[in-house]
Amino acid sequence: MTAQQPITYDAFVALAAADPAVVGLVLKGSRAHEGMTTGHSDHDLYVVLADAPMTALTRFTGHRTPELDLVILSLDEFRAAGMPGFERYALARARIVLDRLDGGIAQILAAKARLDADEAFQAADEWLDAYANSLYRSVKNDRNGHALATRLDAADSIRFLLEFVFALDRRPRPYNKYLEWELARFPLPGWDTGMLLDAADRISATGDVSTQRRLFAHVEAAARRAGHGAVLDAWGEDLDLMRPR
Repeated sequence: MTAQQPITYDAFVALAAADPAVVGLVLKGSRAHEGMTTGHSDHDLYVVLADAPMTALTRFTGHRTPELDLVILSLDEFRAAGMPGFERYALARARIVLDRLDGGIAQILAAKARLDADEAFQAADEWLDAYANSLYRSVKNDRNGHALATRLDAADSIRFLLEFVFALDRRPRPYNKYLEWELARFPLPGWDTGMLLDAADRISATGDVSTQRRLFAHVEAAARRAGHGAVLDAWGEDLDLMRPR
């Protein structure tokens, strides 16, 4: 069998499980999120190898079919994956198929799912400032009659807001596809999930300034409770344009 020949997910898992060089198999994506699988869902599988492995499985490097995508990497590379990076959320919610390290694979995934305190605080500062910047631009554009710019900056602000609120809880932000899934199962402390999602929906779709300002009131309160007031105070009198009238 070569890397170019199709192989099913179940067949590959059986093959990998029989190979002592494989120390972990980790499934990510929709098949790791209960209720999110569709007829179009493939299997995204990390294949974690021991350091300096002797294995023929490397022939599957880059294997990608409509059913099975494989990422084959060493244990050290797996530890580093998504730290930081786009893959962090995917790995934070990944499902373990095989763990030959007596829970070591699980520990690595748990570390990806939880930002350390300093990392989270710095990230929250940066995302809060980015959110305030886009919000301010959106409100100014509305005031000056630039409807498209208002909506575009409003949509940008929601991206930064979500990064901020998840950083406050020391979690990587979920991909948009999994936002509702994530909040339904793991609500953000101190936030009304329905309110947050409704506001994000309305603001992204319409750029409605009154909704933006009402949401900012919640954000400002949360930011100051968490010690990020200095970021907002740096905006000075411009905060008045962001706050509810």
